Amino acid sequence: MGTVTAIGARIGVCGLALAGVDVVVAEDSDAVRRAWRALPGTTGLVILTAEAAEALGTEATAPGPSRPLTVVMLR
Repeated sequence: MGTVTAIGARIGVCGLALAGVDVVVAEDSDAVRRAWRALPGTTGLVILTAEAAEALGTEATAPGPSRPLTVVMLR
């Protein structure tokens, strides 16, 4: 099992750190894309805020053998 990482604005992801999730604060679209590209290969699940998912577009949900499972938080 890989690690779990959350990407998004501070207010949307900080609480997840209490559950042991690796949190990457990304306040704008460019920061979200940089965080997505920098994910380590050991990441098994990515939790995105709705805004972060919009910034990534289909890049986050496109199927692929090396992509982590990705879920989007509700607004």
